[in-house]
Order: sequence, then C-alpha cells, then structure tokens
Amino acid sequence: MKQKNLVAQWAFDCRPILGRLHLWLENVHIEWLRGKPADDLLDSISFTDPRTEKMLAMTLAVTALGTRLFGRYGQGAGLDKTGLNIVKKDADAISAYAMSESLWYLTRTLPENHAIMVCLGEGLMPKAGETSEMGANPLLGFGRIYARPQVAKFLETWVNRLINDPAFSWEDFKKTIAREGITIWGAAIDTLENTSRFAKGEAAGPLTVLHLFDQPLAISDQYEGYIGNLVIPKKVVDRAAKDSILIDFFTPRHRVVEAIQKAYPGIEPGHIHVWTLKGDSRAGRIGYLWEQWEAAGAHLVNDDWMLPNGWTPFTDSGTYAPTLTIGDWQDEDNDTHLFIVDGYAASAEAIQAASLAPILDLSASLAVLSSRFRFTAPLDAAAMKLDPDSDTFADQLRDRVNDPDLNPDFVQKYKDSILAAQKAGIPLNSRTITADDLISEKKWQALAGAGYMLPDPYTGAPGVTQIDDDTYEVTVRITTAAGDKRITVALRLLENFNESKLVFSPLLNRFLKGEDFRHRAVKISDSGRIRNELQTLCSEALRFYDTKMILNFDKIPEATISREDQKLLRQVLAWYKKNHPIWFDWLELR
Repeated sequence: MKQKNLVAQWAFDCRPILGRLHLWLENVHIEWLRGKPADDLLDSISFTDPRTEKMLAMTLAVTALGTRLFGRYGQGAGLDKTGLNIVKKDADAISAYAMSESLWYLTRTLPENHAIMVCLGEGLMPKAGETSEMGANPLLGFGRIYARPQVAKFLETWVNRLINDPAFSWEDFKKTIAREGITIWGAAIDTLENTSRFAKGEAAGPLTVLHLFDQPLAISDQYEGYIGNLVIPKKVVDRAAKDSILIDFFTPRHRVVEAIQKAYPGIEPGHIHVWTLKGDSRAGRIGYLWEQWEAAGAHLVNDDWMLPNGWTPFTDSGTYAPTLTIGDWQDEDNDTHLFIVDGYAASAEAIQAASLAPILDLSASLAVLSSRFRFTAPLDAAAMKLDPDSDTFADQLRDRVNDPDLNPDFVQKYKDSILAAQKAGIPLNSRTITADDLISEKKWQALAGAGYMLPDPYTGAPGVTQIDDDTYEVTVRITTAAGDKRITVALRLLENFNESKLVFSPLLNRFLKGEDFRHRAVKISDSGRIRNELQTLCSEALRFYDTKMILNFDKIPEATISREDQKLLRQVLAWYKKNHPIWFDWLELR
C-alpha cells in the first residue's frame, strides 16, 4: 500500500508534465544515498515545495527519456564533421524542447510571484572538434523565463532592458524585482551533456543536468566561456591553510600533492587519481598541468583505468559527472586512494560543479579563461584581466602572453572574449572565483539534478532501460545539502512510437521535416511554442526590443539551419504572421 500511495502521489504531482508528453507513470523507486527520511512520502530535501521537487525530477526524467528515444542516438557514427554536427543539433533540439516544455508546465503550479530564470546554459560555444561556423546548438540560455503569464511578461521586459541598456545594471534589475515582491529561482542548465558521445553512439556518459538556486545568478547577459577548475576535498584546503599555504587553481601541483598527503597521512602520490580532460586540442591550455601532476608522482586518469565502482571513465568530454566521484576510498590492501578533478570546463558545467562543492564538502577554485586555446591557463587567465578598451590593448596582450606574433584578427577575438565576460558580469579582477561570486546573495541553496540517458560510469547510475514494449525506466539523481537520492521512474508511452516522437519534437522541426503547417489546426498556444522554439533553435539570430522579437535570417549559420530550411522557416513564420497577426505581433522577420 505504501508503494501504491507513493506512485499515486508522484502521478498526481507530476500530471501536468506527464499529460503534456503523453506519458503514464507506472512505478517509482527511491534509493537514498544520504538523508533517508522515515517515510518516502515525506521526501522533500530542497528549498522548493515537495510538489515542485517531484516535478523537477520528472523534468529530468522525461528529458532523458525523450532524448534517448528520439534524439537520433548513434546516428552520427562514421559521419564527417558536417553530418555529425547535424545529428548533434537534432539531439540538442529534442533535449532542449523536452526540458523547456516541462519547465513551462511545471511553473504553472508555482506560487503566483515565483519564476524560474535560466542564467547559464550550454550550446553557444564551439566545443572540441567544432568550429565557429557551425553555429550555436539548440539550448536553454540566459534570460529564458518560466512563470505564470503575468510574471513572465513583466520579467521579460526587464531582462530585455538588462541585455540592451548599458545604463541598467544587475543591481538595478535586482532592486526592480525586489520592489515587485517577485522571487526568482536561477537555473544553470545543460540539457544534453556529452552530445558528441551521444551522437556517435558511445555506450556511456550522456546526461541532462539542471541546477536550481533559490535566487538568480548575478549574470546580466547570455554567456558561455571556459573556466579553469580545481575541485578537491575541502579538508585538503583547510589542512594547508593551517600551514599558511594557499591551495587554488594556480597552486603548483606538487604543492597540492604535499597538501593532500598532510590531509591524508600515508597516501602515496600514485594513489592520487587526477581526472582531467585529455586530447591534443587541450595540450596548449592544460598540458602543463599533466606534466606537473606526473612529475609529482600522481596518476592521470585514462580510459583504461578502473574506478572503484568497477566502471571505466572517459576523458574526451564531460567535466560535471566526475565531480560526484571526488573522494577517498580504501583498496583491498587498506591503502588510501583519492579521486579529484582538475583542468577546465565550459562555464555552465564549471558553475554546476562548483555549486556542488558546499553540498559534498569540496573546495572548487575557478579561474575565468578565454575562448582561445593558444596559451597556458595561467597566461590566459592573466590576459583576461586586461582592459579591452585600452588604446594599447594589442600591445599589452602581446606582452602579457609573451607572443609578439599575434595577428589583429586573433587580438580582436580575444578582446571579444573579455567584453562578453564583462557584459555578462563575470568577475575578472579576482585571482580566482567560487560559486559565491556568481550568486547574488552569499547565502544560497541549490538543488542539483541529473537525468541519465545512458549509464554513468562515475556514479554507476543506469541509463534509459526498456522494460516492456512501450515502457522505460529512467534514473534521476537529486542532490542537496539536506539529502541525496536516486529516483527511478517507469514511464509508459501512451501513443505509438511514431506519434510519441511528434510529441517530443519541436513544432518548427516538424514543419522543416515536411509536416503541412497550412492545414494543421492552429491553437493560440502555437504562438508561445514558436517563440520558445526560436529562442532555443537560433538564439544567436534573435534581438529583443520592447515587446518585439526580431529574427535576422542573415545571422543564422547554415550549419545550424540550412539555407533551404531557412527559406521554409521564413515561409512558415510569414504564414503565421499573415493568418494570425494578433497572436504573432511579437515577431519581426528580417
């Protein structure tokens, strides 16, 4: 009876999301990793109310399920860069759409003065193996508001001003929201981490990540960059501090090894296992770290090494998941081992990992880097502190990095990296930063959530598993300061596979793939769906002024949407504007 009650409660609380995506909840199982309550029906561990917490978990579950089933998993294997990129963008589109729709329905149940605002997202910036002309991937990025209509419209006005008006600062935005008595929960989102692994059909790794904070992040514009990160147990930093030794991202790694040995007496350097991104493309930035660790006798984790849980890791991507493995253990000989994370990550991943630090008793030291991979991380971080408006910026940059051969194009791109960080309010003057530096108030709470599309080697969580013809189990992990739980839900598709694929597919994607938009029944909700999808699919081509969203087709890269599809997209949007002018008054095409 307890189990029946548990399933019934979850089905009731999550019915808006389940109904939207045509799913039936068959079962729920909760495994407590930390903080087990007396009754699973009283299982809330976050600053949100119990219903919202369940719906956030379901958001992660349905995003993982939809992406795994309908995101073209493995179809990029063996393709050239262009073909692989198309598969990746299709996968990102499904994941971003499923999460966005879930958040939309979730926030209809929030208190009337609450909103969720996306402050950091992944997808704007080319990753390893990608080039800038490939364009942004579908994503949920800065400024996306999920709330009841009146609150969302009010906030969008001020977010647009925050983006477009240099005289309107983050502090002005914060005061405006406070005067209206609105509570904003900030989010850092990566709807599909390890997209390349997903597209290539790798057996493990892809997941969806959502971190929710009880306040917005102090960021004032869309931003994605690279951030150096050293994440180790807090006891190491505390022990070194007793000897007046500073341990942060710039500390020579032999000093870090010495600090680890004082915090873990008797540990051998070779039993310090350092997870870091590998590959030739990263050598210029963090190769010096590999050399320092190896010189100190530490072990650099590779794809052949076995984690204590029996899985083998990967080092080509994915800097978030290893954070959950940081810690020590004893082997069969009672020797102490320690797993830590070093190197760099994309901004959303770095902040997500850093926000796990106080929950898991870790120390995360971050350093803001540029989007260029030409210099070592210390030189790069130092150059990011230069004044981009200085008349002598080019000379200062060449002197700072000791490279007189930097061409004007490179100098301009480097300047753009600094300007983008400044505009978004990313702290650049400090030696290092922590999560506190990007959260409005220094006292904050976070809910860290992950949904697993495929098995995760670091935590041992299984991926989406088919248990019947139309039923799948999905695992989600929710971690907060109050507890840590692994939730497995069994979800049944209420439609056949092809119909379910349409349910999980963005409306515009369906039109671009041939669905007849002229003879499809139009609902007023199409206006909101299309507005939302444009922000997801081609955010770099959008500008916002007053109540208008302007779509500039010249700024949509062909690698994002082909010229042929752009023509069709213009036809679709023009048709909607012509036939439903009031509903689409917000859209301008250029």
